[in-house]
Amino acid sequence: MIYLLEDDDSIRELVTYTLNSQGLEAEGFSAPNRFWAAMRLRTPSLVMLDIMLPEEDGISILKKLRASAATKDLPIIMLTAKGSEYDTVRGLDSGADDYIPKPFRMMELLSRVRALLRRSAGNEQPEEYHVGKLYVCPSRHIVTVGDKEITLTLKEYELLCTLLSERGTVLTRTQLLDRIWGYDFGGESRTLDVHIRTLRQKLGEAGECIETVRGIGYKISGGHS
Repeated sequence: MIYLLEDDDSIRELVTYTLNSQGLEAEGFSAPNRFWAAMRLRTPSLVMLDIMLPEEDGISILKKLRASAATKDLPIIMLTAKGSEYDTVRGLDSGADDYIPKPFRMMELLSRVRALLRRSAGNEQPEEYHVGKLYVCPSRHIVTVGDKEITLTLKEYELLCTLLSERGTVLTRTQLLDRIWGYDFGGESRTLDVHIRTLRQKLGEAGECIETVRGIGYKISGGHS
């Protein structure tokens, strides 16, 4: 879940709609009191804050989040109309992970959100995954189904680990192509579909854990790390 605190209705609605359409679950808030109420119920995976807000400014909220043990490592991006070097430095010095001045392009915003989520996920990567009979140990590069060791190509292995690292989350074709093949990949999403098919075949009965979400992408549900 991504939280966006932005009092401009048009920007808030556009950003949350875009994030949700790309498989990144997001919720927007128009005022700090609503944001804090949501934070008490659920800690998101990333927060985007505007600086100029009613009630309380974004820098103050950022400092409070960084001062709390529960949210001190929470990925935070500042979104603001203030584009001066002073405000950029002030935001970053206060603990922001990234700073995007308005107006911004949505594709750039998406890329930076994904990059920050990847970095934070990499810092918390578990030593192993279990989903049904499937077992994956990234540190030792081991994949087994039951007692059988499975041999995968590098791309198949990266694809499997990427899906496992965000179990329960739908990853779009664009996200998976970006992460596995890189931003400059010039191929088609059919390349991804072929890799998913061969990966499922190699995993046998465990391949059923890779779900196709029609028109969006793929996900792995259940299991534990």
